[in-house]
Amino acid sequence: MMDWTDRHCRYFMRLLTPRARLYTEMVTAAAVMHGDAEWLLRFDPSEHPVALQLGGSEPTLMARAARIGGEFGYDEININIGCPSDKVQSGQFGACLMSQPARVGDCVRAMQSETDVPVTVKCRIGIDDLDSYEFLRAFVEAVADAGCDTFIVHARKALLEGLSPKENRSVPELNYERVYRLKNDCPHLTIVVNGGIRTANEAAEHLTHVDGVMVGREAYQNPWFLVELDNTLHGSQANVPAGRHQVVEQMLPYIEKELAAGNQLKHITRHLLGLYAGQPGARAWRRHLSENAHRSGAGVEVVERALTVLPRAA
Repeated sequence: MMDWTDRHCRYFMRLLTPRARLYTEMVTAAAVMHGDAEWLLRFDPSEHPVALQLGGSEPTLMARAARIGGEFGYDEININIGCPSDKVQSGQFGACLMSQPARVGDCVRAMQSETDVPVTVKCRIGIDDLDSYEFLRAFVEAVADAGCDTFIVHARKALLEGLSPKENRSVPELNYERVYRLKNDCPHLTIVVNGGIRTANEAAEHLTHVDGVMVGREAYQNPWFLVELDNTLHGSQANVPAGRHQVVEQMLPYIEKELAAGNQLKHITRHLLGLYAGQPGARAWRRHLSENAHRSGAGVEVVERALTVLPRAA
């Protein structure tokens, strides 16, 4: 979710779902240590529960970054061992680390020694020719022996050469059964499934086999899906917004505050484009924001005007 789940996105999504755990985009441990940590890691208190996702493979550096993440107040530190991009591979982290479970374990131990915040791992079911249930289970058990008890498993293997990161999110076939088997064989571990989940009913079915579901692209491209998911899973206790207009109106004070702090409207509204997906006026909503939010001096009135192109009941 690089360049997607920034703090503006997470604030918006928290308005849609009071229960889901939100994850940052992947931040490298090196950037935390040598860059502007305040800029990279700050978040609104309303985002809780929120997890910091770190990329890296050097245990000492990962440990220091985890300590800083804990000091910022994150509820979880997640190690990304699922991203297959060339840039990530060149840094010797991401999905390529699945072939080095001992190194991942060293990172987990080092991180846990520096923070009391839970350290979790997000991985694939395999990489390249290392594509068997036995490989996945051996990787998970090795890392679990180091102290990690929660694994978020993208139910596709990653191909480290020949496919783009985008293709790696859709081309390799999904294999949910492998993730289910992992949970069945490792009942003491928390196993969360990720990949290709597009309906609330699908999520509910997965939860009969594993402990949780992680949703990425569907939640971003069709944010109202989060409301539907909470309603399906929690019924009358969901406490979700009544309508999309309500969510936009709740965003307005946040937008005004961020603009006053010197941020640009386009960096916030880009996350709102899919809110009315499938609804009357959705195209006009997207067009108005896309054509006006980037203009110099664009203010909250751009969003207010965008609402006028929509039926009030949306």
